[in-house]
Amino acid sequence: MTRPLIAVTMGDPSGVGAEVTLRAAADLSPDLRAGLVVVGDLVVLERARDALGLSLELGDAAGGLRVRHVSVAGLPDRFGVLSPVCGEASYRYICTAVEMAQAGDVACIVTAPINKEALNAAGHHYDGHTGLLAHLTGSKGSWMLLASERLNVIHVSTHVALRDAITRATPERILETIRTGHRHLQRMGVTAPRIAVAGINPHCGESGLFGTEDDVQVTPAVAAARAEGIDVQGPISADTVYHRAYQGNFDLVVAQYHDQGHIPIKLVAFDTAVNVSLGLPIDRASVDHGTAFDIAGTGKANHVNMLSALSYARRLAEAKRHAR
Repeated sequence: MTRPLIAVTMGDPSGVGAEVTLRAAADLSPDLRAGLVVVGDLVVLERARDALGLSLELGDAAGGLRVRHVSVAGLPDRFGVLSPVCGEASYRYICTAVEMAQAGDVACIVTAPINKEALNAAGHHYDGHTGLLAHLTGSKGSWMLLASERLNVIHVSTHVALRDAITRATPERILETIRTGHRHLQRMGVTAPRIAVAGINPHCGESGLFGTEDDVQVTPAVAAARAEGIDVQGPISADTVYHRAYQGNFDLVVAQYHDQGHIPIKLVAFDTAVNVSLGLPIDRASVDHGTAFDIAGTGKANHVNMLSALSYARRLAEAKRHAR
């Protein structure tokens, strides 16, 4: 079999990660499947395969799906269980995949969903994949990009309280977010990215009537980015900027906080949007949904999002190859 390009972490063993990963792998051609290695628990994967009625071979057999088994004692024998043990397993799968990427054994990692409550119950206190990956790779900063066919959004902040998000939207952080998004789109083949920066307040504050944050925090960042030659506009009122981007006026929107960016993406590309981590020394793409404990193991989970994540990961791997 060929060397794997992508390591797929199985996610929480009690969630839908195993089944969406297996269904996506089964949909791929043998050549594309040969470029994957799943990091997780072989027994859980076999249980999910049997529940789905798939005939997919798990192992090194030709046409099968490779598995990097990471043993964690005490995993539940069924799906849909919130457990610290599953949080620990999720953590170890991610650590293993990061080590593989740092060693150059894979070009990119794709992550199936983890449960933040289980992760924290296991003693790993992170806000999710992005913060954990930043810690594991020693990165000072990281960004979440939600990518879809017609709308791409990068976030100044994500998993923080709204009042903290406004404080974190400093001119320096907004400028670095613009730069990061600009570099990524260029890497993905957009020669001259057109970027829009969403405002913080309604109507960007209406010249201070609804707050001064847009004038004090956003405008200086946009001016500095433009001085560097970046094609960026803003602040633009958040109630119009996403429509304009969806219509093709912009290649990327800078969202100031989690819901401001997630809501429009999930409205127009709920099943296909891909979560991409930027600012890390390794490449990572992910599904943009949760563990769905309520349907885990029933075969009802939609694997289209995993197919989208794998497709984006192949693009990242190809970009890395061309950059060498």
